[in-house]
Amino acid sequence: MWFTAILAVILFAFSTFLFINQSRSLQDEAVHEVIRRLTGLVEICQSALHQGADQVTIPNGLLRDSDIFYLLAPDSRVLAGKGTLPAEEAVQIVSAGLQNASQMNQTTTIYWTSPASQNYVFITTPLGAMMGMKFIIIFGAVLDPNAMVRRFLLTLVFGSLITLAIALVGGIWLADRAMRPVKMITQAARSIGETDLSRRLNLRVKDELGELANTFDAMIARLQSAFERQRQFVADASHELRTPLTIVNLETSRAVASRRSSQEYQQALSIIHSENDYMTSLVNDLLTLARMDAGQSVLEMTPLDLSDVAVETLERLSPLAARNKVTLEAGSLPETRIAGDRQYLLQMLANLVENAIKYSNGQHKHVSVETGTRDSRAWVRVSDNGPGIAPEHISHIFDRFYRVDKARSRDEGSDPDKSSPGGSGLGLSIVQWIALAHGGEISVESVPGGGTTFEVRFKAA
Repeated sequence: MWFTAILAVILFAFSTFLFINQSRSLQDEAVHEVIRRLTGLVEICQSALHQGADQVTIPNGLLRDSDIFYLLAPDSRVLAGKGTLPAEEAVQIVSAGLQNASQMNQTTTIYWTSPASQNYVFITTPLGAMMGMKFIIIFGAVLDPNAMVRRFLLTLVFGSLITLAIALVGGIWLADRAMRPVKMITQAARSIGETDLSRRLNLRVKDELGELANTFDAMIARLQSAFERQRQFVADASHELRTPLTIVNLETSRAVASRRSSQEYQQALSIIHSENDYMTSLVNDLLTLARMDAGQSVLEMTPLDLSDVAVETLERLSPLAARNKVTLEAGSLPETRIAGDRQYLLQMLANLVENAIKYSNGQHKHVSVETGTRDSRAWVRVSDNGPGIAPEHISHIFDRFYRVDKARSRDEGSDPDKSSPGGSGLGLSIVQWIALAHGGEISVESVPGGGTTFEVRFKAA
């Protein structure tokens, strides 16, 4: 509607301009035509007056039925005349023009509209002094005998109306077609819920709305993936918590079912204590990830030596390594300066070393940690001689609760001594977040049966 209204204003202004200019052009052409015809009449009248004729006869064909022609003598006597308008009325019409003329020998043009709504142009011209007298010719002709101006006006009016009608209908059709994807997007947005994120628009158009629809589909796909990860995360967390709670419930039920020896009570309490430590570790990891996801973890970036962080990590985890009969080796640890948060980097290295200790096997189990710089990049590397990771699992090891060997997950009745490796599957997710938060990157190299190496690279200070 706005487009049609604007187009109507433009058409009105343009049509008005065209009509005014065309009317003036047609009027000028009509006046020139009247003057051309008047020239021939003047010659005939001058020739007749020079011969001393009292009456002038105009040959047939020079005057049209609508023309008004009078030749007036100085005594107001009509020497020649033709037309439906009496000579007295013709004189009255042109008298104003004759009075406004500064000299009687001037040619005067006067416009007049007849009662029949015909526009006339009257031209009065003196013939000059002949036989001691001044004669005057009054010649009136219709300006537009073929109604060209009226037909042009009707053409403009009907043409503009038809143009506006086409523009209105076409605009409504185009607007409906253009807004149809928006309606589809709106309906899809209203119908999509948390339980139904599989719907897609799949528009095949290559324009701005098609790009919007594709962006909408991509957003829904990300939301669906996020909801699926959230549901999987809740399910995995529930499973991880259910197992130790079941074990605690089983041990307490056994302990209170009947009187037992002190050694059996001590074993039950040891199992309960172990499961409590596991649940505490799991809850702490979940809380850490939740804070990271919510953006509540703020890193305090300070200059530090990455090799010092590695040494401190080895010292803190040496008792764990000794208990698991794993040899911790400090490889090459040159001064490696970076900017980072010391506590988060300690947690990152601790998770990597703990993970390496868990999966080291064989008669000579060992884990090595080393640092260095290469191409303006600082790196820290943690290696073990464990069973390695199959290539199909490497792309998933940083996913939350993911385990390469499902048999390593904690089940009900797992041994309290934890002789088999286990864990929540959150440690590497935390490692990856810390590395990315420091602007770094982490990579894995593993050979099945030949051990695994994790390398984290940072920008060197």
